[in-house]
Order: sequence, then C-alpha cells, then structure tokens
Amino acid sequence: MLTYSFVEKGSDPLYDYLYKCIRNDILQGKLKAGEKLPSKRGFAKNLGVSTITIENAYNQLQTEGYIFSKPKKGYFVCDVSRQVPEPIKPSKTYEVSAPAEYSVDFVTSRTRSENFPFSIWSHFMRQQLSEHQSELMSNSPAGGSLILRQAIADHLWQFHGLKAEPEQIIIGAGTEYLYGLLVQLLGLDRSYAIEDPGYRKIEQVYQAYHVTCRHIPMDESGIRVDQLEKTDAQVVHISPSHHFPTGIVMPVARRYELLGWAAKSDARYIIEDDYDSEFRMKGRPIPTLQSMDVQEKVIYMNTFTKTLSSTIRISYMVLPRPLVRQFYDTLDFYTCTVSNFEQYTLAAFINKGYFERHITRMRNDYRRQRDAIIHAIAAGPFAKNVTILRQEAGLHFLIKVKTNRDDRIICEQAAKQGIRISALADYYTGPVPPEAVHTFVLNYASVDAEKASAALLVLWQIMA
Repeated sequence: MLTYSFVEKGSDPLYDYLYKCIRNDILQGKLKAGEKLPSKRGFAKNLGVSTITIENAYNQLQTEGYIFSKPKKGYFVCDVSRQVPEPIKPSKTYEVSAPAEYSVDFVTSRTRSENFPFSIWSHFMRQQLSEHQSELMSNSPAGGSLILRQAIADHLWQFHGLKAEPEQIIIGAGTEYLYGLLVQLLGLDRSYAIEDPGYRKIEQVYQAYHVTCRHIPMDESGIRVDQLEKTDAQVVHISPSHHFPTGIVMPVARRYELLGWAAKSDARYIIEDDYDSEFRMKGRPIPTLQSMDVQEKVIYMNTFTKTLSSTIRISYMVLPRPLVRQFYDTLDFYTCTVSNFEQYTLAAFINKGYFERHITRMRNDYRRQRDAIIHAIAAGPFAKNVTILRQEAGLHFLIKVKTNRDDRIICEQAAKQGIRISALADYYTGPVPPEAVHTFVLNYASVDAEKASAALLVLWQIMA
C-alpha cells in the first residue's frame, strides 16, 4: 500500500501536501505510467485521514493530468515521461545593482520629504475616495481625465499665459513615456534632433525606438538653427526656458528663428520641454515658445515631478490642434498610465489653489537653499578660483573652476568621499569646447545646505 508521512507537511492543507507527494513520485518515476493508485477508502484508512482528503488530492492530480480514472476500476498514473523536459543548466541571473549611496548628491533632483505637503495631499486623497467613488472606478480616456486636463489648462493660462483646450492635453506617467508616444504619433521614419549637450534620457528613449537622432551643437543662445538646417531633422527637442545642463535661456530672436525653421515644412515640429520653468528665482517666468507659435508647430511638455515630487510620475503635453485628432485616431487604444485616483487628487490640489501656493513656498525654499550654497562657495578658501554661472533659474547652476585636475578624476575622487557631482563635459556627445572644461553641474534640490557646505570643502581639496 502506498504510504506517506505528514510530519513535514508544514502549513499546507492535508490534501495539498498529499497531492504534492504523489505528483513528485510520478515525476520522479517512482509511480509508473499505468500503475493503479489505492482506492480512496483504503488509502484514507492506511494514512489515517478522511476520504475527502484523498478525493481532493486525486481530483487535483486528475485536473492537472497526472492521473486518470476508469469507471468502477479506480485511478491510474498517466504517462508524463515524454512531457517532462530535461532541466536546463541554470544561467547566471542578471543582477540589478542597488544605486550607490552618497552623503551629498549634487546630481539627483529628488524631492526632500520635508518639502512635500503630506497633510494636504492626504486630505485630498481621502476626499476623492469619499466623493468620486464612481469616477475612480471608471477608465479615463487615453489622454487622461477631463477634470485634471481642465485644471492643467487653467494653470497654464494663469501661470504661463499659454492658451490650451483640455482636449489638447495628454497626461502620462512621466515625460519618458510621453516621448515614446510622440515618436509613435509623429512617426518612426522621421529624424529627431536633440541639443548637444543635453539630457541623456531623451536620447536613450529615441534610441529605444530606433529612430534617427541628430545631435545639434549649442551656442550662448541655445540650439544652433544654422546647424539644424544642415540636417534632415524634422522634429527638434529643446528646453528653451532653462536648458539642462548649461542653464541657457533662449532669447526671443533665436526662438523666432527656430519657429521659422519649423514653418518651412508641414512635417516639422518643435518639442518644447519646460521641465522646471516654475523655479525662476529672478524676474517673471519666461514666456513659452508655444505661446509665440501661430502656426501650431510647438508641442509643449511639462511635469509635476519637479514641482511636487520626483516619485509622482505625472507629466503632460499640449498637442497642436492638428495632432489632437491624429492622436485619438491612431493611439486611442492606449490606456492613460496615471491612475484616476492620482489624477483626481492632483486636480483638487490645483483647483483649490494649493499648487500655486506650494510652488511659491518651494521657490522661496529653493532660493534660500541656493543662496546658502553660493554663500558657502564665496566664503570658502577656494572662492577666488570659482566662478558661479547661470544661477537665476531652475534647480541647478554651474561652477567654473580654475584647476589642473582632470574633470573625470575629480568626479571619481569625490564619489570615493561620498560626494556625487557631474562635469559639464559628461553631457556632450560631440567635441567638448574648451569653455566647458573644468565646469561642474551643481543640482541643489535634494541637498541640505549645511551638508553641501561641508562637501564643498572636500571638493576644493580634491580640485586644488
């Protein structure tokens, strides 16, 4: 009589443990194909369990094809020997390394927890659960929920003077996702131009879609339109209000020059990435390129990851009207990648005026943080060897340093001391101009001013 011990069954139900024991004996060949299994009553008596336990185990084995039954004859083992593949030699699993930890990080723009309005945000979260239960359970359109798109349209008009209908706004989980949508919308056969130097993720997204990507050099006014004209590019991706990493603000003459380039062909478009325009520390916000566009050639993009939190993956783009119908005709099958729960919470946060107040508070906080770091540089022992550049806007500025040390070695030595910093030269694809050498990017969004001051003393020792 077949028998098993239940001593090591653990937390498994009796029938499940018995099912696994029989299954393993079949797979290991201890129970041969065609072999008859004990009757349910006799098997139960031998094991000291109920016939229901045996019946449940047999039913599971039969359902999965390990045994079969014959009327009035009982249960028999199936032939599974041909179905069991030989075990493959395990290959090395790709190991995802954890990101390095730094005591001071001048590269990441992660939001500090004390800067996020947790109490207000949680209030609106609870309110949405109470008041919009039906809407939260409904699928939003591909472009996002109307309530958030209307809130964004109102904000754009009040803050940027940008007129947009809610239907023109497309919401997505991060700008990288929206870049991918634009490639599908505008076409994989087009050539896309990006700024050099520039934000590397943009290039990585375009490369992932296997589209042609042209790197266009910059001067003190931004992307060079004369060089853009020499390429086959039909779409150009720019950040005119505060370029990363140089911090350049594109003057109006260059903006009109760029709009003129786009107007020369129906196939040409400009993607305006306005990722941190809310944090201009001096003067009024720079008018968007889209607000100057009379021929509907500019696709405007922005994100809430800079203003609220880097972990709130809500971004949006404003499509020119001719592209709106094309989007819904060709990409309407996509589901909006931001949950209704987050969309309704953010819409309430904007509509009740808290977003505007939050931006004002954060702008003041970041200004104090920036000023404290600049003061530490000016008061430090290396001050005469450092020139601060483009600190008027955004969450980073540049420092030009008089040093004989190699940029890469400085960054590597700093990393060993727990300080993360990037050189401007690292963001170039083409030749690095002499003026970019010994220039470093300081992102201060996530850096405590006191810790930053201590880190700067270490940096000066490395650079000396």
